[in-house]
Amino acid sequence: MAIDLNRLGATHRLLFAIPLEPVQGHRFQPTGFPALGAATYRTKDGDSLLVESAQSMANRLELMIWDDARQDVKTDLEGISHVRINRKDGSFLTDTILESHRLNSPYLLEDSKKVFFHQLQSELGVMETGPINRRKLAEVLLKYDVGSLLHGVFLAKKELAGGRLRVARSLSAFIEADGVEVAPSGGVKNDHVNPQGDTKIGFGNVPFARDEYTAASLTLYVNLDLAQIRGFGLDESVERMLVLLALFKLRALLDAGLRLRTACDLTVKDRVICASRPADFSLPMHTEILPDLRDAIGACRNDMVVTSAVYADKIKAKRDDEDKGAGEATTSGG
Repeated sequence: MAIDLNRLGATHRLLFAIPLEPVQGHRFQPTGFPALGAATYRTKDGDSLLVESAQSMANRLELMIWDDARQDVKTDLEGISHVRINRKDGSFLTDTILESHRLNSPYLLEDSKKVFFHQLQSELGVMETGPINRRKLAEVLLKYDVGSLLHGVFLAKKELAGGRLRVARSLSAFIEADGVEVAPSGGVKNDHVNPQGDTKIGFGNVPFARDEYTAASLTLYVNLDLAQIRGFGLDESVERMLVLLALFKLRALLDAGLRLRTACDLTVKDRVICASRPADFSLPMHTEILPDLRDAIGACRNDMVVTSAVYADKIKAKRDDEDKGAGEATTSGG
């Protein structure tokens, strides 16, 4: 029996607050940020902690449709739109599903031949002045990279409508912990050959400290913006596919387990996952979602393409450019 999404018609957001717990023990390691460390903050209920950010969760959700061994979309989901980027010799380089900025990947838009860039520019049409034609933008994103409609994109090129083409995330998620306490720990990197060696170059014993945390509660919050999906102005068949694809990614992530880091391995507390809004909606099981999603992809097959692009430029490290610049300056100054 097909999944009934009609009950979502009266709400603008599909919201989940999913209780989690460590797979073993009580401690977990949160994400860390440069110059900040763990993101702790205080609420009316006490000390809280950001365990996993919206940016990280978006990347994890996208990977739920990717098969690393095949370097392609999972077989069950073939037909969804994405752009494969190969090297000049035809070997695989990357894919918009793997790229943090999806269609705004520099391996697509910064290629010196700009083949895909001009193709995208032509499809989008002229939007240099006046309001953005959001339906046209949504149609182009659907055609080339459906993930951009769920996970957002910002085509930050002045030649593309002055850099104004952007879509916020329709599917977002993050993990928070409440009632947190620091659980200090540490260890030592042992050098059994030369314990007193020079630690600056990797020798010797190196003791270290690390803060892990315990929490009264861990929660995965998920927000599917149904109003935005409807606002794209696309066919109902596309809206259904986008909602089912979002549900598939969420269910696949939960079923696979949330091993975010070596010391942060989380699991869902309850088998049945009910939405907080609307309260009468439960997250379907994988076996329920997949057949419907395959049918939905088939219904939209004429709206989507799988594109092959080539990045033929040499991939250079920033240091190479800096060294080259320094060398040229020396030559000209000589």
